[in-house]
Formats: sequence, C-alpha cells, structure tokens
Amino acid sequence: MELTDDDVLEILKLFEQSKFDFLQLEQGERKITVSKGGYVVAGTGAAPAAVVQAQPAVAAPATQAAPAPAAQVAPIPAGLVPITAPMVGKFYSAASPSDPPYVEVGSKVAAGAAVGLIEVMKVFASIKTEIAGTIEKILVTNGEFVEFGQPLFLLRPDK
Repeated sequence: MELTDDDVLEILKLFEQSKFDFLQLEQGERKITVSKGGYVVAGTGAAPAAVVQAQPAVAAPATQAAPAPAAQVAPIPAGLVPITAPMVGKFYSAASPSDPPYVEVGSKVAAGAAVGLIEVMKVFASIKTEIAGTIEKILVTNGEFVEFGQPLFLLRPDK
C-alpha cells in the first residue's frame, strides 16, 4: 500500500496538531521528515522526539520514483526579509484559480497583509506579513508543496 498525496497531507495535519516536534516516516523508498523547529540537517546527531515507520502491506513496485533531493536553501540577500511558511501544505497564490494573486513582484504590502494561502486537508490558512514593505522575489509557484519555515517570498522592509 503506497501513501497518496492525501495520505501525506493527513499525516502532516495530525503532526501539526500533535505535541511532537519531529516526525520521520519511511515506507519503502519514500522517506518523509518533518520538524516543527525548522530545518533539520541529516547527520547532526539531533535525537528526534518521535520516529514512526510504516511498513507497506505489499512490496513497492520496482518502477517507483526515487525520492526528491532535499531542497537547497539559498542565503537571503542583505536588506531582504523572508516571509516563511507557517505550516506544511500546498501553497496557493490566490484565493481561487480565477482570482488574481495576492501579491506579485513589486507589490507594496502592509504589516499583517495576506500574501498567500497554505492548504492542508481542505483547511486553508493565510500567510501574513509581519512588517510592511515591497515584495522583491517570489520563491514558490502556485500549487507547490511547502515545508514549515520554508521561505516563500523575499520582502524589502519599508524604511
């Protein structure tokens, strides 16, 4: 039995609501690692708070795709502030497919303004700015799966 995207989102929703800080799930060649404390680099020696391993009911097919490599985190340019994902889920740049995006490069935003949405199991959460400024760069695409703490936008704060 393979995990579907909906299964992964349900697991992430449950993890988000749990008291655990770290979860590592392995099923065949697929390995999912999540942390509420930000990015965890493999081999740091940090002890996870909880490790759950799922054993598939049947052998995974040999044609299963290899897991995606870990995303590289680029340094944030001086003078810019990242707007990060408040939770794990699917990023949306607009309230609906027919609506314009909340922000584009060059958009001026006030503190507390919504700049996107993250969806987990049909529950949507707004991504809000903490400070006023101008959107300098958008780091994710509409419909992309994002991780907790992942930079989504780069903002140039107002002076």
